[in-house]
Amino acid sequence: MGSYQNLRSLIVLTLLSLFPGIVRGDKRPNILFIFSDDHAVNAISAYGSRLQDVAPTPHIDRIAREGAIFRNSFCANSICGPSRATVLTGLHSHKNGRMRNGGTPFDGSQWTCANALQRAGYQTAVIGKWHLRSNPVGFDYWEVLPGQGSYYNPVFIHMDDSRKQDTGYATDLTTDKALTWLDQRDKAKPFFLMCQHKAPHRTFAPALRHLDDFDGIVIPEPDTLFDEYQNRSTTLATNEMEIDRHFDWAYDAKVRKDERGDVVLPKPDRYGTPEYNRMNDQQKAAWDAHFSPLNQKFLKDFQDGKLSHEDVVRWKYQRYMKNYLATVRAVDENVGRMLQYLDQHDLAENTIVIYSSDQGFYLGEHGWYDKRWMFEESFKMPFVIRWPGVVRPGSEPDTLIQNIDYAPTFAQVAGVEVPASVQGKSLVPVLTGNVDQWDRDSLYYAYYEIG
Repeated sequence: MGSYQNLRSLIVLTLLSLFPGIVRGDKRPNILFIFSDDHAVNAISAYGSRLQDVAPTPHIDRIAREGAIFRNSFCANSICGPSRATVLTGLHSHKNGRMRNGGTPFDGSQWTCANALQRAGYQTAVIGKWHLRSNPVGFDYWEVLPGQGSYYNPVFIHMDDSRKQDTGYATDLTTDKALTWLDQRDKAKPFFLMCQHKAPHRTFAPALRHLDDFDGIVIPEPDTLFDEYQNRSTTLATNEMEIDRHFDWAYDAKVRKDERGDVVLPKPDRYGTPEYNRMNDQQKAAWDAHFSPLNQKFLKDFQDGKLSHEDVVRWKYQRYMKNYLATVRAVDENVGRMLQYLDQHDLAENTIVIYSSDQGFYLGEHGWYDKRWMFEESFKMPFVIRWPGVVRPGSEPDTLIQNIDYAPTFAQVAGVEVPASVQGKSLVPVLTGNVDQWDRDSLYYAYYEIG
């Protein structure tokens, strides 16, 4: 089996590299790209971390087990919109024009893997989070969330620019829509589907079925939860993502103002509860049944002076992590739904499946809960890939890769010539075991939302 697989990989690599136009017709592999938002590698059990036993991710792990897991996978700009622009174009932010979440909308007329694959005969679709301030270009079908989108009862923008609200949870709904598109697609064409989740982005709002999943469990703390910044750079010392000083009581910790009575909590308390406000009465009842008793116990202990400053930070950390990990759980479940669909419809053998996220995230490391800075927890992004018959199951390449590499990889797989202007490199040599053809020994990173 091993020699057959090596031979097949060699043939694929030779055809793709020497004759990029030869891979045509029905035999070109489908590409399913499942992309989440702010999913740290430390919250994926295949990567191994302090969280792997309390919060396993079996379906994402399955992709890694049946394919490859990249442990040195990084982003070029750790913020949502710019990372997505980089994935599409293979260009760093200053080249593709999307340097910040705000500002100029993404220019979809430039070369992207989507429009290249569409022209090459792939049926293309993007469903879920888009966050590029422009309508998708290069997709035969799209249905996307406006801006960040919402977790509960979200609105989706349709191709006719209409906006329609669905009842339910965004992670489930995004998958529902992706599966519907797979059912209705042109079966004569290979497909390129970008299924892109809002989760587990802040406000870390779990599906109602997962609210109780981590009750009674103590989430392990990172060694750096109580990092100090007095003698470090001004940028770090003045950041606004510390669990201690910036984790908002209502918005993040889910302690609503109308629950507090005469208890006065320390700052910050700047935001409201937009997700709770979107819920119907039945959803609110389920939410309240979980959070209200826990909140009342905390508020009483706080009012009675039973909690030290460190106790409050630890309480915030536990609340944050339980909500974050419960939000991840729905993502993993829905990855499982996608894999099951491929199995049941005889698509698994000719479909490349990738799971990734737009960047990493701080899960209490350095006392933080956000992204942005070029620390490994934020800089790293997950990348697991299954390509049956080509990628050796259980592979763990130590290659340095970056999200600039995704677009040229998709293009080469489809037999599409990649413009010389693209800064990324196709991962096909690495995926086929020819790592000697990969020579990267450094990475470029730039974050612009500062100052």
